[in-house]
Amino acid sequence: MTKVVKVENLSKVYQLGGTRHNSLRDALVGFLRQPSLRSEKNKLFALQDVNFEVSEGETLGIIGNNGAGKSTLLKILSRITKPTSGTAELRGRVGSLLEVGTGFHNELSGRENIFLNGAILGMSRAEIERSFDEIVAFAEVEKFLDTPVKHYSSGMYMRLAFSVAAHLEPEILIVDEVLAVGDVAFQRKCLNKMRDVSQSGRTILFVSHDMSAITRICNRAIALSDGKIVGAGTATDVVREYLSSSWGMTAERVFETDKNPPASEFVRLEKVRVIDENGETCGSHDIHRKIGIEATYEVLQSGAILLPNYQVYNQSRLHLFTIQDVASEWKRREKDQGRYISTAWIPGNLMAEGSFFVNVAIVTYLPKMNVHFNALEVVSFDVADSLTGDTARGDFSSKMEGVMRPMVDWETSIREN
Repeated sequence: MTKVVKVENLSKVYQLGGTRHNSLRDALVGFLRQPSLRSEKNKLFALQDVNFEVSEGETLGIIGNNGAGKSTLLKILSRITKPTSGTAELRGRVGSLLEVGTGFHNELSGRENIFLNGAILGMSRAEIERSFDEIVAFAEVEKFLDTPVKHYSSGMYMRLAFSVAAHLEPEILIVDEVLAVGDVAFQRKCLNKMRDVSQSGRTILFVSHDMSAITRICNRAIALSDGKIVGAGTATDVVREYLSSSWGMTAERVFETDKNPPASEFVRLEKVRVIDENGETCGSHDIHRKIGIEATYEVLQSGAILLPNYQVYNQSRLHLFTIQDVASEWKRREKDQGRYISTAWIPGNLMAEGSFFVNVAIVTYLPKMNVHFNALEVVSFDVADSLTGDTARGDFSSKMEGVMRPMVDWETSIREN
């Protein structure tokens, strides 16, 4: 099988901090001093000695927690970013969808952007025209085809961007988390189209936090952690190992220093923690014990009823339940400016064993519905059964199926004839 992607000893290092130079002399002095003055602790290794190959027609899933190096890798493969060392060889035309509308010109219409993207891929006008009607029909933007894309909604922008990337027939399609945006029907449509692209013999590199999408679409997968490959093999095996290990686990996430934290004009998320009964950050919990999900957020302006909303998923990415602050004094009460901490407690003896992930949102229902933000897979935690015989499994020691494991009250009586 022909190798169309070959990555060898690939590394990307970013220098943290630095000195602003006010003159050419300062810049030259800084450059000459750079090797001796810059310490390793000021370097961020986004990727470290990454090696892998992808054959023609394969679909490779790339998974890992936030900051693992996934997007950096795709940017290098898409020739957006240069590596610090190592090589990445790609054979064939590359179509990339790294962000919604990558490669679009805001002042041009949807029609013009389709032809622009085709030209960037090296396609002739005739080749683009053959796919034009299919692109437009898939994206469902016929009425707005001659409108500048700067006037598109985010959903329209995303639909057209994905349709262009998938239909202009690049030999290698690179997709980064495109399914995180859009409605469920279009997400399903995207997945089906990616399967079609793969079955047509083209190669796909697909980054996603949706493990079910990875296992459905991808032949193989690699898992990244701290810029290194920590797992490689069949998609099913890598996903299973990823979910059962600590690669994707983080019981605390701090957004205070992020350039683009989850936020709206009313509220900004600062920190989320999973905590134990003592209020300590904790990623592993006994099945008996209650588990706290704590969000710290800043209300930027008064005038809105702001309800924290936590969505809990299991390791198969099955949505187990959503909990939101509807039982407290804040249910119909506006929050004034300031910092708030909202904690939801999941009862003990409710969750099954396994790994769980939490999305964090702030929503308003009155006077109208508004989702201020919905941060995906912000924190995660494990639940373990100590096999003491006093949980819902009793003395049963083998694998116990089921997505939840509540301890419920039982009543048994002897029926009298």
